[in-house]
Parts: sequence; C-alpha cells; structure tokens
Amino acid sequence: MKTPDPWSRPSLHDLRAVLESIEKVDGTNLRNNERIELTVPAEVMTQRGNAVAAMTREISRFGIGLLHRGSVSPGEVTVKMASESREYSYRVAIEWCVPCDNGMFMSGGRFLTKSASDDAE
Repeated sequence: MKTPDPWSRPSLHDLRAVLESIEKVDGTNLRNNERIELTVPAEVMTQRGNAVAAMTREISRFGIGLLHRGSVSPGEVTVKMASESREYSYRVAIEWCVPCDNGMFMSGGRFLTKSASDDAE
C-alpha cells in the first residue's frame, strides 16, 4: 500500500475519523457563535508563500475551522475555497493549531476581511 504524501489534502474519511474521535471526548460546546459544518477542499497560503492543502471542518460568520497535514503557525494566512463557478479567497488570522490523529492538525481562525480577488469577475 502506498504511503500518503505527508502534505497531501486530508480525505473526507480522514476528517470523519478525526471528528468522531473528538466528539467522543468533547461533549460540551463553549462557543459564542453558531457554526455550521462545511466540508470542502481548501488551500492555506502562509505568509512565507507555502501552500497547505486542507479540508474545511466548519464555518461561522466570524471564523473557520480546518483540518490539514502539517502544522500551520498562528498568524495571517489566505484561505482559498472553490465552488463549481467561483473561487473564494479569505484573509484569516489563524489563532490555534493542534495535532490530532494520523499525523494531522486541526486549526482555527477568524476572518479578517475578504481579499480583493473575491470581488473579481
């Protein structure tokens, strides 16, 4: 069996496995803002220009949760997501990043403002 690329995008199966392991442990929700589950491919562009393939976990009006392989340092990044007809690009302040199962990391951050590219054609 082929070993996955350590920087490849987590699969939907990977995301479900991590979320199931967390739900068993964490029974309380201490969040101030309502979040909805959102599972779409994303790309995190760091300040240094590194691209990290990711999957979104959830989103709210104020922030986003991500799952990815490899750690992402707290600070400003650009998160790109695409629909069938459009690409969305958001400036996000990553506020935390923690390791989880299978060598993956979960991170979360708050939206700063939309990037200008989101308003382009």
